[in-house]
Amino acid sequence: MQSNMQLKPIVLIPADVKNLGGHDFHAVGHKYIMALITAAGAMPLAVPSIESHLDIDFLLNIADGILLTGSQSNVHPSHYSQDVHNTALPLDTARDALTLKLIHVAIQKQVPLLAICRGFQELNVAFGGSLHQAVQEVEGFADHREDKFQAQDLQYAPSHKISLVANGQLSKLLNTDEMFVNSLHGQGIDRLGVGLIADAFAEDGLIEAVRVERAQAFALGVQWHPEWQVTQNAQYLAIFNSFGEACRLRQSLRKPPD
Repeated sequence: MQSNMQLKPIVLIPADVKNLGGHDFHAVGHKYIMALITAAGAMPLAVPSIESHLDIDFLLNIADGILLTGSQSNVHPSHYSQDVHNTALPLDTARDALTLKLIHVAIQKQVPLLAICRGFQELNVAFGGSLHQAVQEVEGFADHREDKFQAQDLQYAPSHKISLVANGQLSKLLNTDEMFVNSLHGQGIDRLGVGLIADAFAEDGLIEAVRVERAQAFALGVQWHPEWQVTQNAQYLAIFNSFGEACRLRQSLRKPPD
């Protein structure tokens, strides 16, 4: 008999590559792992960012969902035909190589996808879009970065309002046309990727959420961080609940008959 743990849907999380003490490590943030467990009812499975050594089709055959997390690193701007604007900011080309390939195959195979912050930006770039590398330097946009001198709880506290597109994925899910979100990003969508639909906007007009137009399964990207204290925020929780439900549906469809 299978245990309840074994029955949980498997959600892949592509890892960041971080150098610690002169050695490379493949790392996944604790808050994302716990959000999947507590709010999506899923079993997280970290995937090392070594794309050339991975069988993507095999991974997606065992996956019930994919979570693309936020990160301190940015997508390398060469993927949208730009030079690096600020060489002091971290990049992660190994993660780029994995996620930018994984996104398209996941959509084709109807694997549910939730993309957060860096993951949101990866989703846009994967569909041919481009990014503002420094939103705060673009005329007309606010500074969406957190104040790193504040305590972490204050950095992740709701900081600005967003408007949800009428009849969009988020407005239907949350049954509202606006909400307040946290904001901890220096980059953001410039040109929207082909095949993506904007689902929410900040007050300054910056795109805050997207959905994949032709996706046959859950496929949502958000610029903010709904994983933060997810069980204490009903709207953040609803996003992870919905993602979890989509993962369980995928699990039921891919399970072999008894």
